Amino acid sequence: MSRAALARALCAIATALSCGASLADGMPMPRDIPPAYGQECGACHTAYPPGLLPAASWARVMGSLEKHFGTNAALDDKTAAELARYLQSNAGTYKRATATPDARITSAGWFQSKHRKVAPATWKRASVGTPANCTACHGGAAQGDFSERSLTVPK
Repeated sequence: MSRAALARALCAIATALSCGASLADGMPMPRDIPPAYGQECGACHTAYPPGLLPAASWARVMGSLEKHFGTNAALDDKTAAELARYLQSNAGTYKRATATPDARITSAGWFQSKHRKVAPATWKRASVGTPANCTACHGGAAQGDFSERSLTVPK
């Protein structure tokens, strides 16, 4: 095998390994995050990695911001369009990103499975409050890191 072919093979292996590790530990945030995503969505809850839901679910969320899970989260048309484009272009397309009846990430089968051992009382702690508060236990959630290695359940 030539040196060039060996180098290409090693690059391919390294890329595959790094992609596998990041997917095993979470859902990396895209690089093109609009500032409004963190400002608007992140003001009330974790600004979730868009890959956690499919495009249809994000469309449903963006189409009902005036009644967003009990809160009026309506945005001006320009901001709403910008965030809708971002979410659609980065939505999940793999088997874990499935639509849920209520468009909640916390209702997804994978979420329920991963959190099945969390006691109901844990969600009610003032330091946690709700299953949607990913950053309470996952310090890297804002960057899409939900690895169990960095998991810290608050008291």
